[in-house]
Amino acid sequence: MVNKLQVFTDGASKGNPGKASIGVSVLDAGQEIESISKFIGTQTNNFAEYTALIEALKLLAEKYSGSEIEVFADSELMIKQLNGVYKVKNANIKPLYEAIRKLLPSFSAVSFTHVRREFNKRADELANLALM
Repeated sequence: MVNKLQVFTDGASKGNPGKASIGVSVLDAGQEIESISKFIGTQTNNFAEYTALIEALKLLAEKYSGSEIEVFADSELMIKQLNGVYKVKNANIKPLYEAIRKLLPSFSAVSFTHVRREFNKRADELANLALM
């Protein structure tokens, strides 16, 4: 049976660019099975959002390869770019976008869904913990 995992990601940047961090929460059947809270230096918010997703996918590819992944993020720009609605024009984001695309074959299926900030509280909490 293929696992169906829910992945909530968030990036934070105080200053944009400024001190930046990422937060990731991975759920299996509603229970958190993995989390990431990490400082990533001085970056923009968009860079942090993409980095959070890359770190999540790397972890999942290593531990849960072949799983079905549902990604939820409050970055509407990132989600629309990943779903092909918007093009990635920023030169700093293009390599991150490509890194995500290269990780996707590790999974049986991947979907990207935009959620409002209030539905992404755990990932936001983890990102903010790394800034303290």
